[in-house]
Amino acid sequence: MSIVLFSAYRSFPSEVRGLGQWALGMLSLMLTGVLLCTQGVLAEAAILFVGNTTMMASAGLMLIGTQKFYGRVPSWWWLGLAWAIGMCCLIGWYLITQNFALRVAVFSLLSLSFYVPQLVLVVLRGERHFSSWFFGALLLVQSLVLLLRAVVAMSGGVGTSNASNGPIQSIYLLTANFMTLLMAVGFMAVATRRLQTVMEHRSNSDPLTGVLNRRGFAAAYARELALMKRHAQPMTLLSIDLDFFKAINDRYGHAVGDQVLVHAARTTVTALREIDHVARFGGEEFIVLLPQTTAERASAAAQRIQALLCAARGDDVPAYTVSIGIASQLASNDSMEAVMARADAALYRAKAAGRDRYEVA
Repeated sequence: MSIVLFSAYRSFPSEVRGLGQWALGMLSLMLTGVLLCTQGVLAEAAILFVGNTTMMASAGLMLIGTQKFYGRVPSWWWLGLAWAIGMCCLIGWYLITQNFALRVAVFSLLSLSFYVPQLVLVVLRGERHFSSWFFGALLLVQSLVLLLRAVVAMSGGVGTSNASNGPIQSIYLLTANFMTLLMAVGFMAVATRRLQTVMEHRSNSDPLTGVLNRRGFAAAYARELALMKRHAQPMTLLSIDLDFFKAINDRYGHAVGDQVLVHAARTTVTALREIDHVARFGGEEFIVLLPQTTAERASAAAQRIQALLCAARGDDVPAYTVSIGIASQLASNDSMEAVMARADAALYRAKAAGRDRYEVA
């Protein structure tokens, strides 16, 4: 699993974070297993301290990886503090008292403190998808087992060593062997789902402006057309073209021209509703899809776009204007190409009438 996670870490885009920490966590867990196999070869004290250190690092790195994945500040401070608490507990146990139950309770609660925050993150910030439910269920099971082990230890029901064969100890050893690996599979599942989302966004988005490209717009139009058939509500297209954009490129250079395109896209998105769709169709041409919108309301949106493009311009963006053509789709059997053709015809009329205006088809 460490190799699989590390390979994903090297291959996945930067938007999928936390894989490196999970890979290191699995590697640390493997080192713990190797140390346990050296009993009778290495000193018991060395195995006890180093083994618990690597086991603590494993759970802590999983927490750090999950926090980074969901965009939270990593709790490195807690990993260090938990390690210090655990080592103090071991020193006290080894030199002062051989109370195995106390040691089990402390380390179970420390381990629990690494898994519960992950569960909370999945519940609060996880996508409503099977991968998140699977990962969250594994974290919940692991947390419950650790909590049960801590409670049983505090009540004196764990025996005197790890070799004790009580039912709680058996359950814990079973989950310790399998649940950590399953949780790595669960994290890999949510990471793969995130990768799918990132790839879909990239394939549907214009890399310069961040709005939809032709492919993304076609998919959005298909979804809105299905809703239109169901609810019998009109939708309207805006065909937007920057006026004299070639002159801007010739005078200021293509870098400034790109800034103008980004400004136009972001400002247009700001002027619209969340349910509206903005796409760049190449060059300086943008298309806007306004679901559940009549031509009259679309005209108000066009006015708002033109006003914001003038008001929100910064010092780094030269003055520019846009012309807009508006066309409504009232019947579901009308094609996207036909509606766009009407919007383009209205756009040409706006340009012929002097630019910096809108026309309705």
